[in-house]
Amino acid sequence: MEMKDTRSGFGAGLTELGQTNENVVALCADLTGSLKMGDFATKHPDRFFQVGIAEANMIGMAAGLTVGGKIPFTGTFANFSTARVYDQIRQTISYSEKNVKICASHAGLTLGEDGATHQTLEDIGMMKMLPGMVVINPCDYNQTKAATIAIADYVGPVYLRFGRPKVPNFTPKNQDFKIGKALHLEEGTDVSIFATGHLVWQALEAQIELKKQGISAEVINIHTIKPLDNNAILESVKKTKCVVTAEEHQMNGGLGDSIAQLLSRELPTPLEMVAMNDSFGESGPPMKLMEKYGLTSKEIIQSAKKAISRK
Repeated sequence: MEMKDTRSGFGAGLTELGQTNENVVALCADLTGSLKMGDFATKHPDRFFQVGIAEANMIGMAAGLTVGGKIPFTGTFANFSTARVYDQIRQTISYSEKNVKICASHAGLTLGEDGATHQTLEDIGMMKMLPGMVVINPCDYNQTKAATIAIADYVGPVYLRFGRPKVPNFTPKNQDFKIGKALHLEEGTDVSIFATGHLVWQALEAQIELKKQGISAEVINIHTIKPLDNNAILESVKKTKCVVTAEEHQMNGGLGDSIAQLLSRELPTPLEMVAMNDSFGESGPPMKLMEKYGLTSKEIIQSAKKAISRK
């Protein structure tokens, strides 16, 4: 299995957009290398703005550029893309309905050695609460590249989240990414596993092991957390009658929270969540941290069995 980092998928998608859409511009807060924005900057220096360590200013500049018909892509770490500039995003982009693409790298626990201060695990919740904000969390390099290209055609604010480590690259190359459309990866009848981001691969690994144990798990990739694909979720749950959600994010405010709200309104169902349980991370190797905080296929398997027992 090829291993590639999702931030490089963003860089590749941005570079392609630079060649095909002259209205696309990019802004970066002194992290061009980390965000893989170098190719775009080299090929389109007149459309690249290095704003320095001034994230709030970057958001304001991006909002202003939309007035002239440009499509700004901002780039910095997820922590700095959200918490540090939340007021500017709320007032200048979301409330003002500006066509800005907030692109956030190094999200989640897998930022690893940089530690808790940089491992943002609250960003999905923060961004999905903003009216009109689309929230996308792709699972691998290919899907991140496709999502980056797709959001340029969407008119409105978008939060695109991706990561630092190399992970399995298993979705199709040159795929057609549809915002708000969940992807069925494995059909099953005993339990529905809804996963997002880096946990999609872990869900697929869990599905293989569950099958060996005689449990049929349906795995669905929820790459778009807002707008949520309600129909796909409800149709799956009507069949399996129990749910596991899996994400590299706080349990409060994440994908599991969104699905729990949907099911409580439409189809009350036993649900288990694999996520950070009200805790900050710490410094360490990414996969070791995922193991310590229970964000692996092992916990998905355990949660699937528990959900089934609650039917």
